[in-house]
Amino acid sequence: MEANMSGTGRLPAAFLTPGSSSFMDFLAAHSPELLPGRRALPEGLTIEAPHGTTIVSAVFDGGVVIAGDRRATMGNVIAQRDIEKVFPADEYSAVGIAGTAGLAVEMVRLFQLELEHYEKIEGTVLSLEGKANRLTSMIRGNLGMAMQGLAVVPMFAGYDLNLGRGRIFTYDVTGGRSEERGFAATGSGSVFARGSLKKLYRTGLNEDQAATLVVQALYDAADDDSATGGPDLARGIFPIVTLITEDGLRRLSEEEVAAVAVSVTDRRRSQPDGPQAPLL
Repeated sequence: MEANMSGTGRLPAAFLTPGSSSFMDFLAAHSPELLPGRRALPEGLTIEAPHGTTIVSAVFDGGVVIAGDRRATMGNVIAQRDIEKVFPADEYSAVGIAGTAGLAVEMVRLFQLELEHYEKIEGTVLSLEGKANRLTSMIRGNLGMAMQGLAVVPMFAGYDLNLGRGRIFTYDVTGGRSEERGFAATGSGSVFARGSLKKLYRTGLNEDQAATLVVQALYDAADDDSATGGPDLARGIFPIVTLITEDGLRRLSEEEVAAVAVSVTDRRRSQPDGPQAPLL
């Protein structure tokens, strides 16, 4: 123990040397084996791991909403019915995860530390653009695992304090980043969710309308994608819905989401395919 101690404190001297404001760079320099992307599976080994599925997001008047269903699958089996897929990144942003659940959650935790570390070192909050870029680097660092079938494909959404509006970013497995306009969906049910969003989205939505929009989109995704879970009224399991505005991040309570989900489900009894959009 004493061999690893410096005379000025409990940490080794190298840990006290001023350096990068990136926690990931710090971890890569001192304990690279802790980074998810540095772990390699034995050659020829294939594993079945729980996967998270559908994440949706939409910009509304004054902010952005991001939501996810609660189902995780492992092959043709439901591995978990109430997994959480949307996490706060910091006070003004959130990450929704799709892909290998365990690695995705670990990446989110590291991302949270990355942003907190930057704020402590620099004494200021990283810009939303900067946060999106940091997540790009983390996804790219996981490319080796993705090539072995353990991909992580998150969605990032937040309120841009400089521009005064909500923004949405999506990624591919290589870390390629795209900023979406208005709305976005990722995961196995994204084709169906995006179709629903495309039909129902309009500018000028308020918070309540935006929350209803994403629940409608997740319902449509679950209707056609077996890996996406719809509102489970019997078990009381509902999507996670998070709103982000200039006042910060707020996750809707289970009671609030349940009220929206029940309203959507009740309406679907008479309109199974959901609200009708006008032809013109």
